[in-house]
This record gives sequence, structure tokens and C-alpha cells, in this order.
Amino acid sequence: MLKVVSLLKRAEGLSHEEFAKWVVEDHVEFARKLPGLRKYTVSVTNGDGGAYDSVNELYFDDEDARVAAFGSEHGKAAAADAAAHTSQRVHLLTTEHAQL
Repeated sequence: MLKVVSLLKRAEGLSHEEFAKWVVEDHVEFARKLPGLRKYTVSVTNGDGGAYDSVNELYFDDEDARVAAFGSEHGKAAAADAAAHTSQRVHLLTTEHAQL
């Protein structure tokens, strides 16, 4: 299984609370529509002024499924929504290795 780890920094002018509401309540609706998405998690920081405000994890069966999801109409809409609410996004493509 392929996991995309996305590190998001909120846009200038958005409070931590506004960002948290957006990423947990609004942006998740875009994720729900991504074809081939198997699992989606969001972890919001405690607002301590760290480098990023959330860590989002998106799980796909493989690279082909990921490419298809982000190339779809829903994937492009999700990217546009994220770009409108963030000042920085870092995406890491990973393979998870559970240890416990």
C-alpha cells in the first residue's frame, strides 16, 4: 500500500483555529471523493508555532491509483482547495512498515 504524507502550513491570514476547522471539516469532503482512496487521516498540530499545521495521510493501493486520483476532476479540485488555504505543502510518497 502506498501512503502519501502531506505536511500543510496554513495560509497567511488564517488563524490556527480557522485552519483546523477547514482541514478537518471542509477539506475532508474533497478527500472523500477521490477515486481509489483507501484511507485518509488528518492530524492537526497543537498550534505551538511549528513548521506545519497538519499532517494528512492518504492511502492508495499503488502508484497508479494515486496518479489516477490526483489526475481526476476531484483530485484537481482538492489541490485547488488546498492551495487556497495553505502557504506551503510538502508531499512524501511512502510505504508504511508497521512495527507494533
